[in-house]
Amino acid sequence: MADIDPLLAFALTALLIELTPGPNMTYLAALSLSSGMRSGFAAVCGIALGLMTYAVIAAFGLAAVVDGSPVLYGLLRWGGVLYLLWLAWDAWSGQVDGSPETATKEQPWPAFQRGLITNLLNPKAAVFYVTVLPEFVQPDRGSLAMQTLMLGVLYVAIATLIHSAVVALAGAMQSAIDVANNRRTIRGAFAIALVGIAIWFAVATGHPR
Repeated sequence: MADIDPLLAFALTALLIELTPGPNMTYLAALSLSSGMRSGFAAVCGIALGLMTYAVIAAFGLAAVVDGSPVLYGLLRWGGVLYLLWLAWDAWSGQVDGSPETATKEQPWPAFQRGLITNLLNPKAAVFYVTVLPEFVQPDRGSLAMQTLMLGVLYVAIATLIHSAVVALAGAMQSAIDVANNRRTIRGAFAIALVGIAIWFAVATGHPR
């Protein structure tokens, strides 16, 4: 039982963190309402790959480099903010054409790319693996790198389950409200939501140093 207690504690911690509304959850809900579940689930896969990338980086001790370098941290932070603002502009400029033909052109690959890039540009992901995850690593239980990687996989799995639930719920709502008269409004709201996420991202990733 003692062997699984740290895993259970970490799983509960990860669950509480992921259940707290944040940029990923807001982005996935807005995207699924705007473009449907296919795009939403594609973005979930991109986010999972981004989070897993940081887990691998943390296993090699490189996440501490990001956390300890104000320049690198700042580049990632403001790169993420600018990227979100660009996505907002792209969504806003595209919402002028709300025809069904345009709506059906939404493809999952761009959503996957955007989910991946926004998480790779999120320095808070690195900080999580440096500040929270090590509390559950036990030096007497074998390789620290392997434990870090295993905990990272567990965290990504929990995050992916929650993100998938958000997409499923928002996608179901999208199918009910996605009519010609509402499509432009939905895409415009998505653009505004992205601006809000960019501001949220800038504030939330402010380095404590």
